[in-house]
Amino acid sequence: MSGEDLRVCIPQKTCCNAEMEENLSQRSSRDFEKLMDDTSEELRDTFMTGHKRFDDFFLELLENTERSLNEMFLRTYGKPYLQNAEVFQGLFAELKRYYAGGNVNLEEMLNDFWVRLLERMFQLLNSQYLITEDYLECIGKYVEQLKPFGDVPKKLKSQVTRAFIAARTFVQGLMVGREVANRVSKVTMSSACVSGFTKMLYCSYCQGLFTLKPCNNYCLNVMKGCLANQADLDPEWSKYIDAMLLVTERLEGPFNIESVMEPIDVKISEAIMNMQENSMQLSYQVFQGCGQPKPSGMSRSSRSVSDTFSGRFSPYNPEELPTAAAATRLDRLVTDVKEKLKKFRKFWSSLPEAFCQEEHVAAAESTEDDCWNGRDKGRYVPEVLKDGLTNQANNPEVSVDISRPDTQIRQQIMALRVMTNKLKNAYDGNDIFFQDSNDESSGSGSGSGFTETSVTESNSFITDAPIQEAEKTEESSPASIVQPNLLLLLVFTALALKEPWR
Repeated sequence: MSGEDLRVCIPQKTCCNAEMEENLSQRSSRDFEKLMDDTSEELRDTFMTGHKRFDDFFLELLENTERSLNEMFLRTYGKPYLQNAEVFQGLFAELKRYYAGGNVNLEEMLNDFWVRLLERMFQLLNSQYLITEDYLECIGKYVEQLKPFGDVPKKLKSQVTRAFIAARTFVQGLMVGREVANRVSKVTMSSACVSGFTKMLYCSYCQGLFTLKPCNNYCLNVMKGCLANQADLDPEWSKYIDAMLLVTERLEGPFNIESVMEPIDVKISEAIMNMQENSMQLSYQVFQGCGQPKPSGMSRSSRSVSDTFSGRFSPYNPEELPTAAAATRLDRLVTDVKEKLKKFRKFWSSLPEAFCQEEHVAAAESTEDDCWNGRDKGRYVPEVLKDGLTNQANNPEVSVDISRPDTQIRQQIMALRVMTNKLKNAYDGNDIFFQDSNDESSGSGSGSGFTETSVTESNSFITDAPIQEAEKTEESSPASIVQPNLLLLLVFTALALKEPWR
């Protein structure tokens, strides 16, 4: 028949009518969707399974670590631990809440944990005194100066914050990648794309050329027109993949979350024992700053041995720390996901080539004279266009409005941009969830980078004079604990005045 009523295929002698052409158009839409689904399946599966595996691993690690600490502390410390277990339970509850996306400032939370532990320990070690809430509040002011737990809190805070920031942000990154891949792979075809794809795949049938496949370059131009918006995702997608790979370095390093959390029970125990061994000196220093508390009526010697922290773990060998070379479970997960992330770095811009390499979609490049060029059998003459929306203004196969970018694709570009920024901050040890809006260059919350500031230790408060009245607690400041004894000051002044001037 003449084919004058055809809208997609060339109106020439044909064996197709308008109804057949419409059926072919519907079929080509389903074919395109299936092609996109099949081609993006590995990408989507990588992010879906990767997110689940890492999320399951981190949650299991937290559960196992908490259970291990509970069992070891119960076995080692017994009753005192049971009486104060909520302090440790609170620590893990906050760590889990942070990991789950909660608004938790890790540094402040860890500081609060050590203050609460100090308060409980001080009460246990000084049960012969009546320790009030006001007195405990006073003790809390001097944690930084007293350093009752040695360097453990400082080191653990540095390790935990950067490990958790990296872990949480990486899992969030996998989730964003999964959502972007799912949404972009479901973008609706334009009517111009449906027509171009139908003409490429099925109009040859209407001329009786059933075995002739589309020319490869012809296929590329059709796909570059249909996937112009997806290709525009590629620059931001590549930056996102690069940022994800950066954060994997933090998951592999010596302070990855597995290496930090597995020995945390031993580290906390070391801190407890450090305080217990120096309890007399610590109590003396506290009494200087906060005053002498009132007796409780129970002598220290009357307490049961089981009521104090009397146990101790065997020394922890640093060589037992899991390292990247130890092939831990986390290492295997990271190694696997790194290879896959690298593979998908240029995924969206490579879609046209991936589509046209399918045997049932286009002819091989070597058969450029024996293929369907959109009109008949023969070479496809137009040159292949570059990728991206702006390069499709003169696409010979698919009419593309370059002034109207796809809204959903633009939304995904913004989502990737935000996630990339978070990942870069996580690499530097900063959690932008707590970023100060007035100073975007500095993390003001859960991390302050991977450099540690050297702090000069001072024991000057050991010889400080006590404040005689406990009631002065509320008026005292951290500076008061290092004030010289007034009486000694007067004595030294008097001696100095006796010396002749020189």
